[in-house]
Amino acid sequence: MSKDKVVETKEITISVGLDDSNMPVHMEWTTEGKTQEIKGMLLSVFDKEYRDTYKVDLWTMDMQIQEMDRLFYQTLRGMADTYFTATKNNKLASEMRQFVEYFGEQSGALPKEN
Repeated sequence: MSKDKVVETKEITISVGLDDSNMPVHMEWTTEGKTQEIKGMLLSVFDKEYRDTYKVDLWTMDMQIQEMDRLFYQTLRGMADTYFTATKNNKLASEMRQFVEYFGEQSGALPKEN
């Protein structure tokens, strides 16, 4: 079996409801037939041809700062794990994780250690 052969396709749909000022007021994502309301998202994609990253960062007006801190903490933590999985570069992944812990403590996403 070829690694490049598509054997199945999945679809992820993100719907963004905008107010009259084009600000997101309602968002949801649907995958495998299940729809969930979301308050924020950070989407990055890497363009194969131009070797550039494009991103979409959206959040609803009712997303609280504490929720944004938690979104960033969890996203950064996941990025450090993904970086290690993809590269096996333990040194940089560990340094990223140290920053993530610092960010979590400073932002309040994690309780500060006494």
